[in-house]
Amino acid sequence: MTVISTPHEFNVPDLFVDLKDILGDQLYLKCEGFNFAGSIKLKAAVEMVTRGERAGTLRPGMTLVESSSGNLGVALSLVAASMGYRFVCVTDNRCTLANRQRMENLGAQVRVITAPDETGGFLGARIRHVRELCAANTDYVWLNQYANPGNWMSHYRTTGPEIAAQFPDLDVLFIGAGTTGTLMGCARYFREQHPAVTVVAVDSVGSVTFGTPPGPRMIPGLGTSVRPELLDESFVDAVVHVPEADTIRMCHRLVKGGFVFGGSTGTVLSGAQKWIGENRPERDIVGVAISPDLGDHYMDTVYRDKWVQDIYGLDGADLPERPGPAAPPPRPQMETASIDSAR
Repeated sequence: MTVISTPHEFNVPDLFVDLKDILGDQLYLKCEGFNFAGSIKLKAAVEMVTRGERAGTLRPGMTLVESSSGNLGVALSLVAASMGYRFVCVTDNRCTLANRQRMENLGAQVRVITAPDETGGFLGARIRHVRELCAANTDYVWLNQYANPGNWMSHYRTTGPEIAAQFPDLDVLFIGAGTTGTLMGCARYFREQHPAVTVVAVDSVGSVTFGTPPGPRMIPGLGTSVRPELLDESFVDAVVHVPEADTIRMCHRLVKGGFVFGGSTGTVLSGAQKWIGENRPERDIVGVAISPDLGDHYMDTVYRDKWVQDIYGLDGADLPERPGPAAPPPRPQMETASIDSAR
């Protein structure tokens, strides 16, 4: 029996989905969405706050401030509520309605940026607003997930060892690149402890993280418009860029198998399949991909037909067929009895 007293104590470290039957490759998906924040970002949120407390920069009653596209904002809302802090999340209009409502229900103040910065996109505009808030309020503390070592250290201590414990013969690890906290923590761990493992970063087309040109991106989670300070490319063996239309196709393909995952998972798995197809060795390889969250936050975007068609021009003919509604059961035949027999 597991008994906890605060919500951030609970996490499922060893749940993996075997995707062989769905994707045809020897690929396992580490599911990080089963905690009270609903995503892998809970690990980074706890680590950054506790490191701040140890350093003396954070004290209960202060106000945490962070720029987030959604998941870290939810995680910090939960941590702030349970650890005695106020929290202001600066996001933009790509943040899903479900995540915004969840943050507000947890007591956070959500500020939505509606216009991108001329050079830094929405992320640059969000960071500028965070700096303005902290300059105007002496008790506001910016955790800065893009440069805070607690972001990657949380995965060096947890996510990396959790994967290695279950897959001692791992060949390749696929990790989505957002702030690059998960990527850097796991990549550093495997470089030091299991250097034979190939680490592949998966990014969205339109992201500038690895030096590619900026472009429009509508699915939150992966990709940046400002290169993260945490990134050290020397720990990354390969990079795959995935168009968001392929993200949508992969998410809908997973639904055919009954799995509803978030947009970042669709991107990572699409990139994993692309890399495996281009680099498949003569022998079968063992691969693991990391799923940051589940699909419940994306019902009004990735899994909404009109949104998908309006944004990407994809309709039913362009997507894997999803399970249809069950046929109604046959109406039971009512037995009729004669008046005499009923007496």
